Amino acid sequence: MAGKPKLHYFNGRGRMESIRWLLAAAGVEFEEKFIETPEDWDKLRSDGHLMFQQVPMVEMDGMKMVQTRAILNYIASKYNLYGKDIKEKALIDMYTEGIADLSEMIIVLPLCPPDQKEAKIALIKERTTDRYLPVFEKVLKSHGQDYLVGNRLSKADIHLVELLYYVEEIDPSLLANFPLLKALKTRVSNLPTVKKFLQPGSQRKPPIDEKSLEQAKKIFRMK
Repeated sequence: MAGKPKLHYFNGRGRMESIRWLLAAAGVEFEEKFIETPEDWDKLRSDGHLMFQQVPMVEMDGMKMVQTRAILNYIASKYNLYGKDIKEKALIDMYTEGIADLSEMIIVLPLCPPDQKEAKIALIKERTTDRYLPVFEKVLKSHGQDYLVGNRLSKADIHLVELLYYVEEIDPSLLANFPLLKALKTRVSNLPTVKKFLQPGSQRKPPIDEKSLEQAKKIFRMK
């Protein structure tokens, strides 16, 4: 019997958090091996396990997988969260790429210079309400179903709900005009596996604070 997936990353959200969300939603228990020092990082790279000298890296099913989207697609395929045919997969991919565009803006926000942060937040808010969330609200309204694609849970729903939590952290009022998205957030959050992941003490990570950010910069030798 294969062991639990092992996630290699620092103890923070970053690009690993969407992987944690997807595994948790699929009901898959996983272990985490945190990179805590520059020496940990050097060892992981020198061991030859990082194809492009980058993390996230996930050990799963005898593989050492890198590149976030590749990892997410593998998990989604394995646990039937990737549609029933190639047309549904195409829709899921389109929605997921749009979600990733906005998520990326939020992920890199802590690295933004202080004098630029206010402008970046304003841009995130504008893109959230004018470009991205209207698309998904319209999709749900167009077919009247519970989930984005094929009336069944997919990775697109999970990634979107994760994003909605991040949007609420920036400004809860940003969801005010999107009732169907708020309903989707509630629906997915109440799934037993997701509900467990949202409880205190789970492997879900909090927003990164200044101390954790400085530690991550030190580990990865970022300026």
